[in-house]
Parts: sequence; C-alpha cells; structure tokens
Amino acid sequence: MAKLISGVKISSDIKNEIKEEVKELIRVKGIRPGLGVILVGEDPASRVYVANKEKGCAEVGFLSETARMPADATEEQVLKQINLYQKREDIHGLLVQLPLPSHINKDKILHAISPDKDVDGFHPVNIGKLVAQQEGFVPATPAGVIEMMKREEIKIKGKNATMVGHSEIVGKPCALLLLNEWATVTVCHIETRDLKYHTRNADILVVAVGKPKLISGDMVKEGAVVIDIGINRITADKADEKLLEWRKDDFDKKGATLVGDVDFQEVEPRASAITPVPGGVGPMTIAMLLKNTLQSAKRFADIR
Repeated sequence: MAKLISGVKISSDIKNEIKEEVKELIRVKGIRPGLGVILVGEDPASRVYVANKEKGCAEVGFLSETARMPADATEEQVLKQINLYQKREDIHGLLVQLPLPSHINKDKILHAISPDKDVDGFHPVNIGKLVAQQEGFVPATPAGVIEMMKREEIKIKGKNATMVGHSEIVGKPCALLLLNEWATVTVCHIETRDLKYHTRNADILVVAVGKPKLISGDMVKEGAVVIDIGINRITADKADEKLLEWRKDDFDKKGATLVGDVDFQEVEPRASAITPVPGGVGPMTIAMLLKNTLQSAKRFADIR
C-alpha cells in the first residue's frame, strides 16, 4: 500500500513555523505581516477560498484585509483598490482572487500588482525569476507540491517526472520547479496523443486537469509517487456504484464528495506514495501563500 502524504499535517507544521517567525518579527522589528485580498463578485468557490485565506492569516498572526467588490465593479475601480493596497506599508502581500468577471481584463489586473507584493506569483516578472532560478514569489500550489515531497524525503533529482496539465497557475510552474530540482520533466496536455505512454514512464506523476478518474491504475508505473492536484465535486446522481460505496458518509451527509483527477482506489495499490483528495495538496496552497507573505514582510524588514 502507498504511503499517504498528508497535506493537512504538513501544512499545519508550516503554519506553526510561520507563527513562531511572526512572533519574532514583531518582537525584533515591530512588523506584523499583512495580506490584502481583492474579491470581485459572489463566486461561491472564490468566497470559500478567501475565507480560508482569512482563517489562515488569523492562525499565524497576520494582518488580513479583504476588499469585497460587487460583480459589476469596473476595471478602473479594481485597479484603484490595487493601488491603495500597494501604497500601504502594513500590506506586504497582495492578491486578486480569480476568476474575475468577464468584463475585466485579468492580465491587466495581474500585471498591475507590484512583483514585490505579488504573493500569488502570477506576475510575469516572478514567472521569469522562476525560469531563471532567481529569488521571487512562486505560485503557492506548485510550491506546495515540491515542499510536500521534500518534507517526505522523496527524491526528485534524476527522476522521470510527468506533469499532466499545463496551466499558467499550476502546470507550467510545477514543471519548472521539478526541472529546477533536476528531474527529467515531461509535460502533457489535451493534445497529448498517448497519455498512458507518458504517465507509465513517470517515477513522479503530478496531475492537475480537473477531470475525475483521468488517471486509472494501468496508467501508473509500479512504485511511482503520485501527486493529485485535481479537485472535482461529484454529486450522488453522477457517482458510480464504487464511489457511492467508498464515500457513503459524504453522500449521506452532504449529497456530494470531492475527488481528484486520479482514480485513487485503482492507483493507490500501485503507488509508493500518493496524496489524497481532499486533504492532500489543497491545504498546502494556503500554507505556501502565507509563507510567501512572510517572505515579503521579511524583505520589507530587510531580513534575508
């Protein structure tokens, strides 16, 4: 049986480490790390994500402030709010929750955030620094993937790694991070002809597509490390008998369950280590976002 990689435990450890650093930063420099969040509209998932970020900030002793704007807010209004946060010395990290309403140009908004406060790591300057292996902010979810493997003492150097998914937010930065750790990296996407060929060759398989059961047992090499970043909500009427039985408690209580992109029941017996969904990569995203914000505050305090 595969070792379960618990993002819940690892993220809790990271938060405790951050909490201690915050106490020391306040004691020595009088600086409390601050995170400013801009939420436009009423997207339910976005509201949950923002609430989790606020909760995470409270746990580690950060200042947290959220500007909630209506769905019909103009691009200019959002840019004005970005500018307000950027001028404040008590806000060290700034992010705009995605997705944005369709009338707002996402790239224009993200490019308006100063790379020095871009704790999401989405600004082209920070992506460029990731490519060049220079110090900058790394997107939180991919950073969390690497942090999990390092803390579990999973060797990356020299391994064959396959990244399934090539989004700007997760897939591409994750592939770059694996490459920077000296893995031999293959990136797969919707146009990949023979996905199974590439996944079966992977010592480390990372999946972030948003398609449940995309990766079946016969697509995974025996002894591979499998990192499942996908989060898919499945309602009882869309679930097969196997899933209904496995997640019976979820369906009974909530009428739905969360699964990843990997068929966990098929893949887990073949893997040497695997992340569950929920409780795997998900909790790491908030932890690494907090770590980026702490890093920004330490730079502000001239602590390296």
